[in-house]
Amino acid sequence: MTSLPVTELEPDYTLSAYDYELPSDRIAQDPVTPRDTSRLLVIGQNRELQHHHFYDLPKFLEAGDLLVFNNTKVIPARMYGHKISGVPVEILLMEPIGHDRWLALVKPGKRLPIGSTIIFAENVKATVEGIETTTRARELQFHISDGADLDKIIDQLGKIPLPPYVTDSHTESDRYQTIYAEVSGAIAAPTAGLHFTDQLFEKLQDKGIDKAFVTLHVGIGTFRPVETEDITQHVMHNEWCEVSEETISKIKETKMRGGRVIGVGSTVARSLESSNFKALKGKTNLMIYPGYEWKVLDGMVTNFHLPKSTLLMMVSSFLGKDGREFLMSVYQEAIAKEYRFYSFGDAMLIFK
Repeated sequence: MTSLPVTELEPDYTLSAYDYELPSDRIAQDPVTPRDTSRLLVIGQNRELQHHHFYDLPKFLEAGDLLVFNNTKVIPARMYGHKISGVPVEILLMEPIGHDRWLALVKPGKRLPIGSTIIFAENVKATVEGIETTTRARELQFHISDGADLDKIIDQLGKIPLPPYVTDSHTESDRYQTIYAEVSGAIAAPTAGLHFTDQLFEKLQDKGIDKAFVTLHVGIGTFRPVETEDITQHVMHNEWCEVSEETISKIKETKMRGGRVIGVGSTVARSLESSNFKALKGKTNLMIYPGYEWKVLDGMVTNFHLPKSTLLMMVSSFLGKDGREFLMSVYQEAIAKEYRFYSFGDAMLIFK
């Protein structure tokens, strides 16, 4: 899409149209216990709003429906070290780019030019060998003892990276993993899945609701802020995903018998829309905003998202005509009814 002067852009394509004010006490710092006692705001096909709890999810699904989950697992991507001079350094691993080589965000960035060395522990060091142009992330070449396994070292030295808006959390790190997390590689959890429990899975199974999985390793692309007022000019950072033949078969079978495909989270939505009913193994930088023609999903489970985020734009698109205006009104309703927002917050169930 060709960029237009900001004054000529339709509101759906302007960044400022996705802004809203959120009281700081609405940002959830800890998850609820049990997980499925979080609240659930349901938006029906006629845009009627219903207020429930997440354990009520089976009431809104029917036998033959298919829930699709992202089985990525958050790695302990935050690591702490220091320069040779002793200056403290914090890094956030983003993705592996070679043998013992990672792309990582670093603090303080200005003090870590190419050639810098970071010391994490005895026999664990990394050298800055490049700078990625878009995110300014550093290309780090790790230097470890012969025979050592870098993944095991990261597990030992790293910490699960909670989002920056979670500033006063008292929760254990395993609460920032879904109970079905399996494939390591994400730097953030697919948070719509955090609400599911074994007991809820049993209820869904008893009702005849099937499940399938994709893998999308949540990276910086999901959270990187949109910096252009014309949102169509924003370029998403690539994230690795895999949609198997088995999952595609389940989706096609569900559609053929008249069932609905419900994506649990924005990462599932991006994976399935990128695959377009075909198996996929690779990277996606698909950005979805109003005007996008949805192909796969009939419903979506999603949390409440940050202002001006690509996630907010995606949900606006999923709601169809005038979706952005409607979504912003729903958010005001959620704020008024004291829903909890963001990663550890409450959820929405939306049907097309």
